[in-house]
Amino acid sequence: MLQEFKAFIARGNVLDLAVAVIIGAAFGAVVTSFTEDMVMPIIGLVSGGADFTSLFVVLGDLPADYKGSPADYEALKKAGVPLFGYGKFITAFINFVIIAFVIFLMVRAANKAMAQPAAPAEPPGPTPSEALLAEIRDELKKGRG
Repeated sequence: MLQEFKAFIARGNVLDLAVAVIIGAAFGAVVTSFTEDMVMPIIGLVSGGADFTSLFVVLGDLPADYKGSPADYEALKKAGVPLFGYGKFITAFINFVIIAFVIFLMVRAANKAMAQPAAPAEPPGPTPSEALLAEIRDELKKGRG
């Protein structure tokens, strides 16, 4: 069983997948930072200062011993208050769209780089001499039959 496991791990596909997962995780972190630190502040500026990460609706009562701000999403979440945090979802959705678009561009570039060679051109028709010889051959076949 150990030998089979070693053979499985040594396959190129498994190693390629491991590299892809590691690079994907790093890429995800970059996109998350790009979205949260660069895109969302610009969207907030354009939309009048809205901070999407703090958009939420409180679905339950605040605990009696809660001393924090009722507008602090993280503190409310930590206190166990049920929240409908749609702002975090908007941020995650923007992350997804950015990642999907970048992957689309990468696949498109790879498809162009690995473009299929053009189909070979059909051979040109027979030359006039070949056509005349074919006619003579066909007439000779008719004459024998």
